[in-house]
Amino acid sequence: MIDVLVVDDDFRVADVHAAYVAKVPGFRVTGTAHSAAQALATLERAPVDLVLLDHHLPDETGLALVRRLRDAGIRCDVMMVTAARDVSTVHAAMQHGALQYLVKPFSFAGLRDKLTAYADLRHALAGPAARETSQDEVDRMFAALRTGTPTTAPLPKGHSAPTTDLVLDALRRAGTPLSAQEVADATGLSRSTAQRYLKQLARDHRLRLSLRYGDTGRPEHRYLLAAAGR
Repeated sequence: MIDVLVVDDDFRVADVHAAYVAKVPGFRVTGTAHSAAQALATLERAPVDLVLLDHHLPDETGLALVRRLRDAGIRCDVMMVTAARDVSTVHAAMQHGALQYLVKPFSFAGLRDKLTAYADLRHALAGPAARETSQDEVDRMFAALRTGTPTTAPLPKGHSAPTTDLVLDALRRAGTPLSAQEVADATGLSRSTAQRYLKQLARDHRLRLSLRYGDTGRPEHRYLLAAAGR
């Protein structure tokens, strides 16, 4: 699971954003904070993977908090979630290492897409930190944060993006491993088509494959979103 701290000075907005995050498979909200000081104290007690950070806080700006986190050696990723849309603030967020910048107000789908892109990045970065990589893999890592940009190889002949999204959405809604038949039932696709797409997504490392053994002893292939399987 990817642990998330939501930081916003508005209690109601923080609760809404936390509820949004909780609906995305693979993400878990561990707390909310309503000031920079409260956020810093929370992170010192219990580090998280990702901070959803408002810029306009009552005691200091979100970017000032990011500087303090770095100075304190607190390693977490930051996604700015704010109404601030001036170019200077956006540029400063980039300079301070914010991975994403989401302008308020936004829909659940807008935040979900950013979180899914972040999960894709974490998947691309998985493995030994000292391992060497290729330029193609580096390009995929950077592209992972650009929602709407493909992060995997082009779809093979006979596969379509809408059907791929349909299969992925079924798995997101389920939040648990599904068989090809269960995906077919959820999407209206034939079992063979669902299985073909599931196998390709697993080869692209966007899904995790597990086996479940039944009474017959023959294993059933079950699939889960890669981001939700960590």
